[in-house]
Formats: sequence, structure tokens, C-alpha cells
Amino acid sequence: MSKKFKFSRSFGKKGYYIALILCAAAIGISGYVYFRNASQTGEPQLNSPNGVVTPGDDVQAGVTLPTDSTEPIKRPRPIGKPLAGNTVKDYAMDCLSYNETTRDWRVHNGIDIAAEAGTTVCAAAPGTVYTVFKDDTMGYTVVIRHEGGYATQYASLAENVTVEAGDVVKMGDAIGTVANTALLESAQGDHLHFSVTYNDQPMNPAAFLAMG
Repeated sequence: MSKKFKFSRSFGKKGYYIALILCAAAIGISGYVYFRNASQTGEPQLNSPNGVVTPGDDVQAGVTLPTDSTEPIKRPRPIGKPLAGNTVKDYAMDCLSYNETTRDWRVHNGIDIAAEAGTTVCAAAPGTVYTVFKDDTMGYTVVIRHEGGYATQYASLAENVTVEAGDVVKMGDAIGTVANTALLESAQGDHLHFSVTYNDQPMNPAAFLAMG
């Protein structure tokens, strides 16, 4: 075999590996330049900027929404307590709460406000009545949807509910009266079971009322 042929064959192998190294380097440089430009031009990121929660973001149970955002979050205005009375049972979705009726421990997706039977229950915020129904465990119930993905639910009401699906209500409008129709909470006597959701996720009613 001639020296010229051996040299060409040896150079060909080396050239092949050199080409691979150069290609890899080119890909690495291109990737670096792309991501550097992306960060400088402000391409959208997966997470919300500065940790600000927007109406489309998920809100975990009990989390209070931030109020220092430069972009205001849509929320119902005004907001008020659905009736006067003492809260006899708190919201508990991140821990178990003892249920006097069933005599066991379970989560509690709202707050229970004690009041005399017949006490007027009012809409906590302006919105549209979504549904009115009798629940097997929570009694006569009204659900109102509000601006920004919020919904309020009023349970353990008397049968004489004064609104129906599709009604537009203002904060303070009467929607029913207090009773003890929630079989799951009958041991508590006459009371309102008041719960709130944000984007269909449970929210602490105390945090919702605090936004008012």
C-alpha cells in the first residue's frame, strides 16, 4: 500500500471526527444564543411573573389572593357577610375537623354561621344565581356565580328560597332564610353553611369576605 493511500485514509478518519466535534460545538453555540435572546426579549415563561396570581391561575384551598399586583385581579365588588351571626365551625380543607353529627373526622369546605331559624340570608356579592336545589346531605342550597371565577354557595336553607336560576342579584339581596335542613350538620342546629370556590377550587370563605 502506498504512503499516499495510507495518509489519505488516516486523514479521512480524523476529518470525520473533527467534523462531528465542529457540529456539536455549532449546536451548543446556537442554543446558547437562542436562550440568551429569549430572556432579553421577554418571551413568555411558564410561571406567572413575580409570583402574581391571575384569574386563570389555580388557587389552592385557603390561599389569600395577592393585592399588590400591578394588574388588578377581577373580583366581585362589593362583598359582604351573608348574615349576621357567630361562626361556629371554621373552614378546614387542609386538616380534619370533627363532625358532631356523624361523630367522625372529615374536611369542611365552608364556614357555619349560627342564627335563628327564619333569619334572612343575603347574597354575599353581586352575581347571577347558577342553581337552586335540595341536596341530600346539605339541604336546600343556592349557588351564585360572580365576576372573576368566584362562586358562593349557601346551604342548610329553609324550603322557601326566594331566588331561582338565572336571577341577577346584588350584594345584600335576600335569597332565603336560615334553617336546619343539612342532614350532615343537623347536630349544630339552625345555621347557614357558607362556602366559596375560585375557578371551581375550594377557597376559605374568610379570605373571600376579607376582600370586601
